[in-house]
Amino acid sequence: MSLKILHNVNVIQEDNPGLSAILWIRDGIIEKIESGLSSLPEGEYELMDGQGHLLIPGMIDVHIHGANGFDMMDGSETSIQEVSRACAETGCTSFLVTSVSSTIEELLTMIRSVKRVIGHEVGAKIAGLHLEGPYLNPKRKGMQNERFLRHPNLTEMKEIFNEADGLIKMVTIAPELPGGMELISFLKEMGVVIAVAHSDATYEEAKQAFEAGASHVTHCFNGMRPIHHRDPGLVVAAFEEEHVSLQAIVDGIHLHPAIVRMMHRLKGPDGMVLITDALQAMGLGDGNYMFGGHHVTVSEGVARLEDGTLASSTVTMNEALRLTIETGISLIDAVKMASRSPARILGLDNKGRISRGFDADLVLLDEQFQVQWTMIKGYIV
Repeated sequence: MSLKILHNVNVIQEDNPGLSAILWIRDGIIEKIESGLSSLPEGEYELMDGQGHLLIPGMIDVHIHGANGFDMMDGSETSIQEVSRACAETGCTSFLVTSVSSTIEELLTMIRSVKRVIGHEVGAKIAGLHLEGPYLNPKRKGMQNERFLRHPNLTEMKEIFNEADGLIKMVTIAPELPGGMELISFLKEMGVVIAVAHSDATYEEAKQAFEAGASHVTHCFNGMRPIHHRDPGLVVAAFEEEHVSLQAIVDGIHLHPAIVRMMHRLKGPDGMVLITDALQAMGLGDGNYMFGGHHVTVSEGVARLEDGTLASSTVTMNEALRLTIETGISLIDAVKMASRSPARILGLDNKGRISRGFDADLVLLDEQFQVQWTMIKGYIV
């Protein structure tokens, strides 16, 4: 049915804190938004009751590795589809399939699986690939497996890009490594988002990278040189550069609420993106897992390596949204950081807003931010 009329919802728009509204959705696109329904149209349509719940734009996760027991680096189409399903169940309508450092053979296998799945997703749509590594600094490796970390190699990166057929949208690197600046030049030519993390870059090295084309910081504060008053490092350099945006893992573990508030004050909702950085334990809970070649233990929702290092997260996008609001950030800004800001960074011009002419990628949330349904291009998935 091409026309759907969604009524009795509290719509979150960038200038609207949640007023009751009615949406007309035709052929997967938001046709109009009304404050009241004067008359019903003639012909066939589907009338949907939102039961007074909160309606937000579909959230976009630019950094996720796995969910529901499935790791997308295993190279199977099933794992990618299961993450697509899990994303949709938690309010995410688009996502970047995110790698961890590996052999080139493993990475190419994963890319080929993504190419077979894209366009046939069972849930959230694949917006592209995010390569987190392998050109990362062992000193700030976090949970990345040191066996696979290496210096930037343009020949190898060109092979990866050739296989990906334009699907690579973001690459995370450590720019201070030998060959790092040359890699930034290549990535800039390819038109991808150049992100920095797992890096021991000094303030000066980071500024050079940002001036050369890097524009994003992966899981800010985690996997990088910490701020010191005589050695400000990467984070301060990022705060100073207006064009640089920051990822935030808001799970109550990776970032103190005061740090989340500071990031928001300095960057605003336009310069801050909520992510999950989730591993396959997302949706399963506590237990033992394998991730990136490591044994990972999840206890009380916190994933750690055997040495205690944090290993990604188990947070979902709807939980990250709720936790962000609990830090004191407004609902409008939190929603923007989960939807419009990542859409803008990725160049998804028709997503991330509830507005006339935008894709009907929508999420209905109850008062506890539990997902009631997720709609993609007008269809509940």
